[in-house]
Amino acid sequence: MKLAKQLLATAATLAVAAPALADVNVYSYRQPELIAPLTDAFTEATGIAVNVAYLDSGITERLVAEGDRSPADVILTVDISRLAEAVDAGVTQPIRTETLEKNVPAEFHDPDGHWWGLTTRARVVYASKERVADGEITTYEDLADPKWKGRICTRSGTHVYMLGLTSAYIKHHGEEAAKEWLTGLKDNLARKPQGNDRAQVKAIWAGECDISLGNTYYMGKMLQDEEQAEWANAVRLEFPVFEGGGTHVNISGVSLTKASKNVDEATQFIEFLTSPNAQEIYAEANYEYPIAPGTKAIDLVAGWGTFEADGLNLMEIAAERGTALRLTEEVDYDQ
Repeated sequence: MKLAKQLLATAATLAVAAPALADVNVYSYRQPELIAPLTDAFTEATGIAVNVAYLDSGITERLVAEGDRSPADVILTVDISRLAEAVDAGVTQPIRTETLEKNVPAEFHDPDGHWWGLTTRARVVYASKERVADGEITTYEDLADPKWKGRICTRSGTHVYMLGLTSAYIKHHGEEAAKEWLTGLKDNLARKPQGNDRAQVKAIWAGECDISLGNTYYMGKMLQDEEQAEWANAVRLEFPVFEGGGTHVNISGVSLTKASKNVDEATQFIEFLTSPNAQEIYAEANYEYPIAPGTKAIDLVAGWGTFEADGLNLMEIAAERGTALRLTEEVDYDQ
């Protein structure tokens, strides 16, 4: 009840009186039920309805195909590569307000205002509690060390999460070093890359491998599942860093579409999503870290450990995704 009142108060503060309010139409990579508490509170406080269309892929392609006829006002997505892809395709437009600048630190929004971050997650190591010593893994570079031969599981190297990490490696160490790292990581795999991040944790639980790469929020999701909780309890999270850098992070973010017919209403909604109260609720629903100044992760997430986020510019990382894909294919990572 208290959180609902906080959300309503935030939405009411951001609302702008208008004689007739249009709906806000959202294309989302996040399922509607995960953001329903936010959209419901926003609508109750402002009178602006929010319609969410969930797509598991292809938002940018759809916006390009629809062109100016697109009904979408807002893109809600879960990866910097997808945000950058939309910007590069010319389907977003910049938006800058005092509220957005206050709510979102500079490192978590596009310098030109085409996207604004909401939450972060770290790309970490899931390690077997039984077979890997606490603190044994300290860097991403170490994952290519032969001591891990036959002990690592990952999803496909061409998945956006893996490409993001490889892109960051390229920015830190250069293309040649990144190719060597991918080769070493591939040589250490216990099996052909397959499945999602949760499937890697299941493989650790089953004894197929000892460590895997995954996003932090999957730990929270697995702990809420009766079957998967057993997998989660078999591992702990380790927060490796790049040599000379920090822990690789990614974001969920929001953009205003170039085709938006309801810019004023969409702007209010985006401002609301970036508000501290809304970010904390959104982060709680997805087991992520809110980014607004003064906000905190829930106790479960905070209990996984602390880390220093890598300082690389997220758009610079995203710009390397083409090179990362090429290197991944050159070393035949997916075998």
